[in-house]
Amino acid sequence: MPNHKIGTRKEWLDARLELLQAEKKHTHQSDDLARRRQELPWVQIDKKYDFETDKGKVSLADLFQGRSQLLVYHFMFGPDFKAGCMTCSTIADGFNGIAVHLANHDVMLWAASRAPFAKLDAYKKRMGWTFPWASSFGTDFNHDFGVAITEEEQRTGSAEYNYARGEHAMDKTTEMPEVVTLNAAMAGTDALTYVRERPGLSAFALEDGAVYHTYSAYARGLDGLWGMYQWLDRAPKGRNEDGSAWWRRHDEYEKR
Repeated sequence: MPNHKIGTRKEWLDARLELLQAEKKHTHQSDDLARRRQELPWVQIDKKYDFETDKGKVSLADLFQGRSQLLVYHFMFGPDFKAGCMTCSTIADGFNGIAVHLANHDVMLWAASRAPFAKLDAYKKRMGWTFPWASSFGTDFNHDFGVAITEEEQRTGSAEYNYARGEHAMDKTTEMPEVVTLNAAMAGTDALTYVRERPGLSAFALEDGAVYHTYSAYARGLDGLWGMYQWLDRAPKGRNEDGSAWWRRHDEYEKR
């Protein structure tokens, strides 16, 4: 017998209708949050950033490619990484299918990372991705938007991430969570180097030739972008995790 409550169809329907009311409330709250995101004040960006892309060097404004809105996923792929972050890779697996729809609705979707473009391009081909990916190598872009910390910030614990300052200082004696050490190893780097990169999403608007920063989210604020979790949350056993990283890059699973 399943290790779960067993009931009649009527009992299931009664419980499902009660849950439906909670789901509707959650949907309305989500709609309200979306409106509040759009109501945030825009901040004009005067600093110049140069990115390396498959079209050569471009500016932040160039990434819009004729659209008025830009979404940038801050993909964890540092200059010293041998491969992209395994976790970011599972998130990015969902970008191919939606990027074309966004592009045809006035929104460009890009990934951006600090690794040199040649590394990004080779990894992108390995993964079979088609969404655009820009290298911010040699710029302050990642640091300015809260997804890269310096070695000094790491040593002193002065880094800011997800709008919180005063993160615990880290050095070679720091005990890292298993998921971090695994992700670092899978990226071909050490844990301290790995965590100097952080995941995030930033949104920008282009109006009358000026670029504005409109929104950024980090950490659990990215849950909605992780497509597989939205499906798992509706599966009979949910996320069914024990704290370890069960996911892999899509070309690294054992054939079943």
